[in-house]
Amino acid sequence: METALYLIPVTLGDTSIESVLPSYNKSIILEIKYFIVEDIRSARRFLKKVDKDIDIDQLNFFPLNKHTSTNDISGYLKPLQEGNSMGVISEAGCPAVADPGADVVAIAQRNNLKVVPLVGPSSIILSVMGSGFNGQSFAFHGYLPVEPGDRTRRIKELEQRVYSENQTQLFIETPYRNNKMAEDIVKSCRPTTRLCIAANITCPDEYIKTKSVKEWIGKLPDLSKKPCIFLIYK
Repeated sequence: METALYLIPVTLGDTSIESVLPSYNKSIILEIKYFIVEDIRSARRFLKKVDKDIDIDQLNFFPLNKHTSTNDISGYLKPLQEGNSMGVISEAGCPAVADPGADVVAIAQRNNLKVVPLVGPSSIILSVMGSGFNGQSFAFHGYLPVEPGDRTRRIKELEQRVYSENQTQLFIETPYRNNKMAEDIVKSCRPTTRLCIAANITCPDEYIKTKSVKEWIGKLPDLSKKPCIFLIYK
């Protein structure tokens, strides 16, 4: 195995490893002893899911979150600089996409260290694929403002970009506020603007549905506590 910083995708929810990750990923994971992870407990759980016989106590974990300093991250990469492959594991989906793993990759690139992204599920890409919207030009905006007035203005701004730039707009919300987000989109957008709601992607209860805003009125699903992406397009 080539020495590198491997970006290791994980499942998006409670689904089998085999249904979303290639077997090649397992062969790479089992060769790595150093992991930079968003959450140590969930990373350990994921690795046990990959191989129940993996010896967790022989592995080294470095926590990565919004409080981790640049100096800490640079120190984390010392094993890689010494010739040991390392892995980056986020909470869900692909590392470094809407994820603090991007900071690790940036430092690795600046230090001319090899970076290898492994194949796995990305809720952003999968939602665009399933929406029927423009896949040639789209933008992901992460979380929108929490304050109602600011949120409404931001939704309207993104809707305007749909029409002025012919661009699909994607954004997310904290799961317990999903229902309010869906309601705000329906209230703020034009009746003819199309809204795709993509929830629990790759899971047994996956939900991906596209309708006009007018068609969604009074028919919004219960999205509480479900990982969800909202997409708007004309």
